[in-house]
Amino acid sequence: MTATATDHVLKRFVADVRQLVPTVAVWAHGSLALGDFQEGRSDLDLIAVVESPPDAAQRERLAGLHQRLLDEEPAAAELHCSYMPGEALADAEADHVTWAHAMIQERPVTPVTRRELLDGGLTLHGPPPGQLLPPLAPGQLEDYIRRDLREYWLPATDKARLWLQDIWVDLGPLVLARASVTLRDGRLITKGEALTELPAIGAPADLVQDIRERRYADPLPLSDAERVRRGERARAFVRDGILITLGTGTGTASGT
Repeated sequence: MTATATDHVLKRFVADVRQLVPTVAVWAHGSLALGDFQEGRSDLDLIAVVESPPDAAQRERLAGLHQRLLDEEPAAAELHCSYMPGEALADAEADHVTWAHAMIQERPVTPVTRRELLDGGLTLHGPPPGQLLPPLAPGQLEDYIRRDLREYWLPATDKARLWLQDIWVDLGPLVLARASVTLRDGRLITKGEALTELPAIGAPADLVQDIRERRYADPLPLSDAERVRRGERARAFVRDGILITLGTGTGTASGT
């Protein structure tokens, strides 16, 4: 897979989606917009601004479009897109029709995504984000990050089985590092920058190296025992880091 494969699938997606629903704009955010995109590894995170919420027939057609892309374009394997009606652009709590993980679902476009778009989202079609998206209210981004750490990530550290999976070991520490920087400095950082931040907030060196190799190289497979030990260290680090970040002390991860 090459960079031209990503370019091709994005152009095809924009052209095809405009044939299915009235489309005002299409934007990219995440690693593609922030300059940390890893071909064949990173998600393609997209937002399509549409004139009105997709109805049942349009949802079915959109699902068909995404499935065809999955079947025909290897670069579309990690393409995700939320469809935001123009009337709901100001509502960060509203759920939007979204294609992610090979299925249609509904979820909000978070303040983190909105800030990414406003700071440097890529415009693939239509007006840029700054012309359509309202600015975030003071404290809105920080409040969301604290709530996400408290209500999603902290409870996840009680579920040991989750941390046997690479995706949790990769995302948990990086989410914590990115959240720490945003709450401290008010800026967003990439996953690559978060890797350099992890040692400063106490991440074990071997855990940082493990995450780095999976993002930028091809690490050796782990034995079951190694995977258990790694998961325990990752979730303990994330749990203690969240408690410190939220100002509630430290603790040791436990659970099943």
